[in-house]
Amino acid sequence: MANSDRKLFWGVHAQQPKWLKIILGTLPFVLLLIAYLWAADVRHTENPDDKLLPGISQMVEAMSPLMFEENRRSGTYVFWDDSLASLKRLAVGVGLAYLVALWIGMNMGVFSGMESMGGPFSTFIAMVPPLALLPILFITLGVDELAKVALIFIGAAPVMLRDIYLSTKALPREQLVKTLTLGGTDSAYVYRVVLPQLLPRSIDTLRLNLGAAWLFLIAAEAIASTNGLGYRIFLVRRYLAMDVIIPYVAWITLLGFTLDYLLRVFSRKIFPWYHGGGK
Repeated sequence: MANSDRKLFWGVHAQQPKWLKIILGTLPFVLLLIAYLWAADVRHTENPDDKLLPGISQMVEAMSPLMFEENRRSGTYVFWDDSLASLKRLAVGVGLAYLVALWIGMNMGVFSGMESMGGPFSTFIAMVPPLALLPILFITLGVDELAKVALIFIGAAPVMLRDIYLSTKALPREQLVKTLTLGGTDSAYVYRVVLPQLLPRSIDTLRLNLGAAWLFLIAAEAIASTNGLGYRIFLVRRYLAMDVIIPYVAWITLLGFTLDYLLRVFSRKIFPWYHGGGK
């Protein structure tokens, strides 16, 4: 390949064609799968009863009853019931955290009184390790859904709040001057000038905090729950059931990737100007 062609594909200003982007994006996944299948084959050649790296057929055999057979005791399909339970907890915890962080962070960035009152406290709360609060939450709130949702909320809200607050502070001060000069009120400035600019940024903040929210969810379900993806993983680990654990971990990763992708598509659709699309 000529030097000019290499720069076209790999240079600082390179713009790869769509087919190359697809290949490059798929390549790491293919290499990871090949590496796993090779390692699993090596271990099973040495020990046919090896449980550490189950083959694809073993995982399919272990997951099929959980996915497609009704549990006699609960009357549910275990895998889908776990998925729905975890997604509900995640949606409530992250959703509440996002709304609270957006409202408080935006107003802290605009009003000096709220900044003085909430700034030090939000910084202090953000430094508390959320997982260290898990025993306290279970003792005070019980082991039902409230404690799990509260852990996700406490883990996600302070970080999102600080990011939205800093994004608000970064807005040009001239916007406030122009709004007031044209007869606008404080509330008009907050909700008609600041809020529309913060919404796409807040979605990016939400995307960045989804990974941490999953961590808090899995931790809460592992300690005190009767269903959920985290509960199932820690339930079967005592049996070294890697043929269940690996598919569950892969499913959690796929769910997280899908949620991130949907948020990205939503942001590009609703706020094309933020992503350079204009309109």
